[in-house]
Amino acid sequence: MTRIRVVNPNTTASMTALIGASARAVAGPGVVVEAVTSSMGPASIESHYDEALAVPGLLAAIADGERSGADGYVIACFGDPGLDAARELAAGPVVGIAEAAMHAATMVGRAFSVVTSLSRTTGRAHDLARRYTASGACRGVWACDIPVLELDDPAVLPRVAASARTALDHDGSDVIVLGCAGMAGFCASLSVELGVPVIDGVSAATLLVQSLVTLGLRTSRRDEYAPPLAKPYTGTLEIFGSCNPNGVGPVREA
Repeated sequence: MTRIRVVNPNTTASMTALIGASARAVAGPGVVVEAVTSSMGPASIESHYDEALAVPGLLAAIADGERSGADGYVIACFGDPGLDAARELAAGPVVGIAEAAMHAATMVGRAFSVVTSLSRTTGRAHDLARRYTASGACRGVWACDIPVLELDDPAVLPRVAASARTALDHDGSDVIVLGCAGMAGFCASLSVELGVPVIDGVSAATLLVQSLVTLGLRTSRRDEYAPPLAKPYTGTLEIFGSCNPNGVGPVREA
């Protein structure tokens, strides 16, 4: 049995339920998906400030997964917050939903556009596209200007569809990447309406983690992704010290 822990880095349980349903819908036989909500941090992640303060809760959820024997992890926020840090902490593979969606998009089309929530998050999406894909693969990032916590309302679907249609027409792209975990429920209907592949990163990341676990692949422990060096942390972050046996530092080796 393979256990995949899907971590919602924000603290909104209703969004975790949506994320978990999307992951379970694609998980294969013998795969158990555990969707968890961060125990600390912002209610939604819509800024660099939110993203930074979401990382401690994310890492605590990763460490808890290590103690309970999770085989791999999905970071279910399109900014992929804390991805590199989580890879240092986890023995199994860790995949971000933007990472998975963008890679998948390059396999089913020549170029993709991202449709995200607020305009202030478009820069982060551009940054990740440059990290994950070849130059020119991402033709544009478009915001529908709907707050993350309002995306669970089916009434907003026409606005998301309109942004996606504009993106396809303006960018000349042939794939749409949904730029928020909260949009996961729109994937199938948008694909039919638009007539192009529409990729939900939660589903893509779940299947990618599943594949990596099946292949027996883990994050390399050579140099950069080795467990963090043991040292004390002080103040509010004291429990995160990797030398604290009751903290959330590394708990098992690959």
